[in-house]
Amino acid sequence: MRGTRSGPFRVARSLVAGLCLLLALAGLSYAAQPAKPGLTLGTSPASQSVTRGQTATYTISVTSVGGFNGAVAFSATGVPGGASASFSPSSATLSSGSTASTTLTVRTSATTPTGSAPITVQASGTKVSATITIGLVVSAPLSSSLSLSATPASITQAPGSIAVFAVQLARTNLPGPVALAVLGGLPSGASAAYTPNPVTGNSSSLQITTPATVADGNYTVSLVASGKDPDGVLRFAYLTVSVVVQSNGKDFAISGSLTGLLSPGASRPLDLTLTNPNKKPISVTNLTVALASVTRTPAAVAQGRPCGPADYRITQYAGSYPLTVPGNASAALSGLHVPQSAWPQVTMTDTASNQDGCKGATVTFAYSGAGQGN
Repeated sequence: MRGTRSGPFRVARSLVAGLCLLLALAGLSYAAQPAKPGLTLGTSPASQSVTRGQTATYTISVTSVGGFNGAVAFSATGVPGGASASFSPSSATLSSGSTASTTLTVRTSATTPTGSAPITVQASGTKVSATITIGLVVSAPLSSSLSLSATPASITQAPGSIAVFAVQLARTNLPGPVALAVLGGLPSGASAAYTPNPVTGNSSSLQITTPATVADGNYTVSLVASGKDPDGVLRFAYLTVSVVVQSNGKDFAISGSLTGLLSPGASRPLDLTLTNPNKKPISVTNLTVALASVTRTPAAVAQGRPCGPADYRITQYAGSYPLTVPGNASAALSGLHVPQSAWPQVTMTDTASNQDGCKGATVTFAYSGAGQGN
């Protein structure tokens, strides 16, 4: 009787142990799956407005992901009638993790229809391809005109972070203030703010803040600028920028240090330090700096002296990517041999009202970027 009872009991235990082993092996196999080879595309600017007969030029970048190696060819579809598109160069060869670029030139003619014409750019290689949509707005020749551009054209950010675009206006015979707005395309729960708005000059900063709960994805945000010409006719300019929300990037920290004190009319470079807590190196892209707060001195507050975000202007990082940070280490832009001219720049405007209000003020910044690694 003992042998009969103990035999099945031992078999049952062996089956359970075998099942646990299979589950553990299945989990290990899933975690070790490599990333699929592929491509990602970027564009600068994301959209352009031209009059008939003018030429629009875009810089298209293609990046290898997942270890892809090989040649890729560029093509464009959706080019409006009476216009032509060409790439220089028409192809590129990528190694694993590398980035190449090409110049897309769209030439319009007197017969090109007016209006918005989204153009799809494709990069194709062996068993891989990627597409991106660029904007082209064609208008009839006018005595007054307005156009928009943004730098960068696309920003990758983690949920709960801030993306900052430097927005530039090009205006002809349109001297008055220009109002800026977001038409749509923001991630759910995200907020957008321009500084300044309206614009009396030719530049503004667009800050997009996403909530921590936002879903990953590529969001195309539509922007519009409007202003009246000397005849009172309202002129418009349109632009799209890309916000890529990605929660599986590598964690890293960003801090900054101004090289000198701010004063009215002065610009100071901001030396960013990137801290990588991961064991392996990471590649950092899409660095952005946003003005988080301005705190006046008690004396300025008591005297009603004004000073706020509109009294400062930020020029974003203009260096090359990616920036490689070793594992368990920190690296400043200066230590990565990035020329100071490419660092972010902080400028205090020079106006009669901020001379005393901004004296001794404390300015804080928010930083964001994207980190990738193995």
